[in-house]
Amino acid sequence: MKRVLILISIVYIFLFICGSIFAFEEKTISLGGSATWRAAENRTSVTEVTAVRPHPVLVLSSASSNSVFGYSAATGVLGNFSALSEHALDMSISFDERDSRFFRDSIGNYRLTIPHDVESVDRNSARAGNGAALFGRSGAFANSGPILIQPQNRNALFSSGNHIRDFTIEFWLYPINLENGEQILTWTATGSGQAQSGRNNVQRISCSASRNRLQWSFTNFFASINASSNRPYINIEFTGNTPIVPKTWSHHLIRFDASTGLLEYLVNGVTENIFYTTATGRENSEVYTPVIGNNSSFSLGERFSGMIDEFKIHNVCAGRSSVQRYASSGGRMETRAIDLGENLSSILRIDVSGGRTSIRGASSQNNSRQNEYRQNGRFKFSDDCEMNFFIRASENPYLLNNNRWISFTPGIPVSGINGRYVQIAVDFYPSADGESSPYLEQLNIVFMPGEPPLPPRNLTAIAADGAVQLRWRHSPAENTVGYLVYYSDVRGELFGSDAILGPSPIDVGLTNNVLIEGLKNGTLYYFRVAAYDRVTGELNYHAGEFSVEVTARPLAGLRP
Repeated sequence: MKRVLILISIVYIFLFICGSIFAFEEKTISLGGSATWRAAENRTSVTEVTAVRPHPVLVLSSASSNSVFGYSAATGVLGNFSALSEHALDMSISFDERDSRFFRDSIGNYRLTIPHDVESVDRNSARAGNGAALFGRSGAFANSGPILIQPQNRNALFSSGNHIRDFTIEFWLYPINLENGEQILTWTATGSGQAQSGRNNVQRISCSASRNRLQWSFTNFFASINASSNRPYINIEFTGNTPIVPKTWSHHLIRFDASTGLLEYLVNGVTENIFYTTATGRENSEVYTPVIGNNSSFSLGERFSGMIDEFKIHNVCAGRSSVQRYASSGGRMETRAIDLGENLSSILRIDVSGGRTSIRGASSQNNSRQNEYRQNGRFKFSDDCEMNFFIRASENPYLLNNNRWISFTPGIPVSGINGRYVQIAVDFYPSADGESSPYLEQLNIVFMPGEPPLPPRNLTAIAADGAVQLRWRHSPAENTVGYLVYYSDVRGELFGSDAILGPSPIDVGLTNNVLIEGLKNGTLYYFRVAAYDRVTGELNYHAGEFSVEVTARPLAGLRP
């Protein structure tokens, strides 16, 4: 029996020591990876994708996904043109819906009719955002498409009867072969000729393939405001100078400035053709502007084999459009306040996994994604793509904004960052050519929990008349700044209210004895004491474990 008791004692001591050791072990909180990115609440131009690593990662949003990024006012002769903004959008079809049946104009000015053979592709193949429209997948373009787009309210720029001033039409194009006659875009309406005895004239905008280039024509579209003019319309036709490379994304933009009559065609941000819709074909003469006739409608992708993405119309003459996949301004992610569970917790380091990703010329048949992966260290890559990391901490989650952000290098130990709540921020910057984005796979916050002080030892209670005298030995914890005395006349509750010093618990400060007066004679009271190292708010103590429980029964005539 004696040996059994000795063995039990040894096991108890071992478990006590192990518990004490483990209590001071570092801990880890993970964000991202299998833990998801729900904590990444604040995201600017940063999105979550699933195609890069086994778990979702954070990457930059495509430049074209954000109507503000990627555009600026033009310079030189075009310097007075309007900059593009969200408020200037008349139509925006992103094709980001996973099912082509749900393609839509996010502005709400136009309704779409989708043929059954038009498909949706995912982000891996899209130029921007999370998807693109795929036409004529089999290659038999003569039987594919088109998507029919019609105005559904008077707010639509191309609604019947509208006199259009400035406008911009743009889209991304990915042809499979670009055979002659493939029709990329067609707009038609029936207009009433002002100076032709009321005869109806078919209005048309056409964009089609011709010898590996795009050919544009504007028929009965630009009209004179002079009803007696001998030339009621100006027709314009031209072909781009730059060959369109099959199985490669290219950006196409047509814009018009009604103040000068300037019509400009740009491919990948470079001017291809400039015309003036004026009576003389030069500046400083009568400007012909669009007047929209009846039954206005667009056809997109008729007899076309390939992909179209980010089809947009703007009611301004846009500044030069960025053809970069990612905006040079980059993006930012900030987590919510992460609770480490204990005050005075110390951050040891932040481990990070992530890398760089790019898609160059990817198609639905051939995914050419490039991926460079690394763990910890500087996340700066050879093409100037990079991520920068910041952290701040506080005992109060509502006071985090009062603390400055501190830069850190993943995997490298940090010091002096303490608190129960931490917040992490990551700045994302694309490559110099805007084609690569850094990605963030996982963040691991490695920290040492703030340990509350150990309880006081040798607690004793001596009964007195209407009172109990308590004494104890101080906690061995050097960071102890005071003690809380818990009492009650019910075992296990410890929240009495009889004492003159106040209800339980009583803050007695940094002392090791106290007289608890105002108690009822003849009543058995239960006492425990806990040490605390700081007060984080009103009646909010960072207290440690209770001491052993002691009891005492005050009686009349007793002295402590």
